[in-house]
Amino acid sequence: QVHLVESGGGLVQPGGSLRPPCAASGLTLDYYVSIAWFRQPPGKEREGILCINDADQSSVLVDSVKGRFTMGRENGQNSMFLQMNSLKPEDTAVYYCAASRRGCYEDGIEYWGKGTLVTVSS
Repeated sequence: QVHLVESGGGLVQPGGSLRPPCAASGLTLDYYVSIAWFRQPPGKEREGILCINDADQSSVLVDSVKGRFTMGRENGQNSMFLQMNSLKPEDTAVYYCAASRRGCYEDGIEYWGKGTLVTVSS
């Protein structure tokens, strides 16, 4: 019933920007739903990168994206986005959006998107 669908991934050059969205259905992404973005680089484990909790407070979960990545809700769209700036080759990963009513962290995530691949390469 609840589905999260990422899109907007693809190939981008180092230093470039990308803003993939994540559309939700079956669940309204209101303030009481925590939302988050995760990523899984090739050959690595999945890691949380950003979250917004049920108080609309944003947290950066990994230092490597600090100052470069932000996330938010699209007002009126029942969707979220990930704004990625100053992209580096090491940002290459499958990016997942996620939502939960019990926290931002991986063990507590209720709903996952299936991921969108972002490749940063020249």
